[in-house]
Amino acid sequence: MTAITPFFLHGLDSSSKGTKGTWFKEHFPQVFTPDFSGSLGNRLCRLETLCQDREELLLIGSSFGGLMATCYAAAHPERCNRLILLAPALNFPEFTVPEQKIQVHTRLIIGKHDQVTPPDQVLPLAEKCFSRLQVTLYDDDHLLHKTFAQLKWQELLTDDTP
Repeated sequence: MTAITPFFLHGLDSSSKGTKGTWFKEHFPQVFTPDFSGSLGNRLCRLETLCQDREELLLIGSSFGGLMATCYAAAHPERCNRLILLAPALNFPEFTVPEQKIQVHTRLIIGKHDQVTPPDQVLPLAEKCFSRLQVTLYDDDHLLHKTFAQLKWQELLTDDTP
């Protein structure tokens, strides 16, 4: 059995040195936290390179990183074990819902008060994208300030289902 390889994909204006990337390095150093920059296409090319010889991926995407994880899973569902999407930027204008639903187990976590990726825009798109979707809506904002560190990350990182 191949071990799961976890990656944290940061948001558009963040990096591996941001709050969530730093938190993962401190609490779960096995989570890869690469840096991405440029356009969505540039970021996806870098992700392709990083993941080209890997299977059983667990992609944890925050905001724009959630959009990246979604795009990667649509292109390579066979490589993805599951996705954890934190306020994913599915409302990004360049994003198009895939023709076929993504068959990867997906856990979507979003704040009720998110004004960057509003749940009323993102959740209908997520329902169209994923066939195995579990959504949790928290009383929180886009950055999940109150929620992120309180999530049961040990379980989220080791469980085989969302």
